[in-house]
Amino acid sequence: MTAEATPLRTLSARRVRLSRFGLLATAFAVSACGLVYELALITLGAYLVGNTAKQASIVLSVMVFAMGIGALAAKPLRRWPALSFAAVELALALLGGFSVMLLYAAFAWTTLYSLPLVAVAAAIGLLIGAEIPLLMELLQRIREQAAGAAVADLNAADYLGGLIGGLAFPFVLLPFFGQVQGALLVGAVNAVAGVLLVFLLFREDLSKLSKQLLAIAAVASAVLLVAAFAYTDRFETNARQALYAAPIVYTEDSVYQQIVITESALPFGEQDMRLYLNGDLQFSSVDEYRYHEALVHPAMDGPRANVLVLGGGDGLAVREILRYPDVESVTLVDLDEAVTDLGREFDDLVALNEGAMNDPRVRVVNEDAFTWLRGENGVWDAIIVDMPDPDATETAKLYSIEFYGLATDHLNATGRMVVQSGSPYFAPQTFWTINATLEAAEHEPTPYWVSVPSFGDWGFHLVQADGEAPLLSLDTSVGPFRSLTPEVLEAAQVFPPDRAEMDMEPSTLMHPVILDRVESEWKNY
Repeated sequence: MTAEATPLRTLSARRVRLSRFGLLATAFAVSACGLVYELALITLGAYLVGNTAKQASIVLSVMVFAMGIGALAAKPLRRWPALSFAAVELALALLGGFSVMLLYAAFAWTTLYSLPLVAVAAAIGLLIGAEIPLLMELLQRIREQAAGAAVADLNAADYLGGLIGGLAFPFVLLPFFGQVQGALLVGAVNAVAGVLLVFLLFREDLSKLSKQLLAIAAVASAVLLVAAFAYTDRFETNARQALYAAPIVYTEDSVYQQIVITESALPFGEQDMRLYLNGDLQFSSVDEYRYHEALVHPAMDGPRANVLVLGGGDGLAVREILRYPDVESVTLVDLDEAVTDLGREFDDLVALNEGAMNDPRVRVVNEDAFTWLRGENGVWDAIIVDMPDPDATETAKLYSIEFYGLATDHLNATGRMVVQSGSPYFAPQTFWTINATLEAAEHEPTPYWVSVPSFGDWGFHLVQADGEAPLLSLDTSVGPFRSLTPEVLEAAQVFPPDRAEMDMEPSTLMHPVILDRVESEWKNY
């Protein structure tokens, strides 16, 4: 009888129990790794191109399909289960570990992303699919048992590993290591788990040449992963800079998004500072006042002692609010603490927002606005909704009938609420979808727009608590404003024939049509 066919059950019962535990622990570890790769690809896509639901659908469907193909393809490999399993794990360690880096590079330096994403997801799925058949064969070599019992053991280890991987990604890997280093670290776990299992429990199944080749492959994989881990910071810096024309002066991957600030010199010594969240421009210091004056001041011509700002963590809307001496308090709710910290601590941004975020009248809440509103009992005289564009599942709910209804419940009977609504020129369907959604939330909105050169034409909707259409007006006592006058605001309500009001379907939590509108209209810009 050859070593390949010798079952470990001929060893002591204690050795068999330890071997079985080691194999199931390996199944647990590689399952956790596999789920992390899935989550990493989904999250990367959400960061880079938005629409989390679509990214999740692409990654999961492709990977699950490929896993089925991989399970079938593993049948011939059952003749050499130990060597095949080690080879699969090393391949998975490299492909999964480098997956985020490869896709980020494709996005930064080429016009491709979707095709490489599908290819990487399919390849990872093929390798993951081959794991369970090979582990099943190895488990049977340790101790013969009924097929149902063996499947139950492996599935239990697989599902428990998935739980740990699913929790480790958002709570450990992403916040402490980031996407690129997190994936590389998990790749190392994959490699160690596969190689240790084979060398510790199944080395008798390998020929001398196989052992040597496997050892060389393991060392080479380790060198590549360690080198890539050490190179991560430089790689990310170069890749990010490739996406932006101006020099990057600050970057951070928060729990929720990628934050980038660029600065460049303009003629006559002026500096252009720009803030990007997940690649989307939030403001340019050259003309942001045009946006923030139009956003804030029409809503402030009325009761304004207590103001609620939803979004706007950079503090620029708060700056405009604090121009009114009768404002007693401002509550700002922004999900990402990293952004509000910038508004309070990043010197150039503090200078731009005139220290508004450090004013004692300002209270900052770092929570999801939708969830926070549901648990909040307070009411405000004015509400400023300064949310990012609804190009992701997470932000689409903030442009729904339900959200606008919640916000209105916190508005005083004589209060006003304004909503930033995107571009009526570049994205007219999106703009008028917001109009329809506010109408479905029992408002009669007043739409208006202004020119913001770094954005293009940009629009807003003003509503008031009684459901009637509010009149656009300004309290010029706190002026003069840099871009607004009563005459400009009057003209801002006129829309040209090619951007006239459109009859659109409102967006809801269960049917976020605004996601499709944003994606279809902005994809060519």
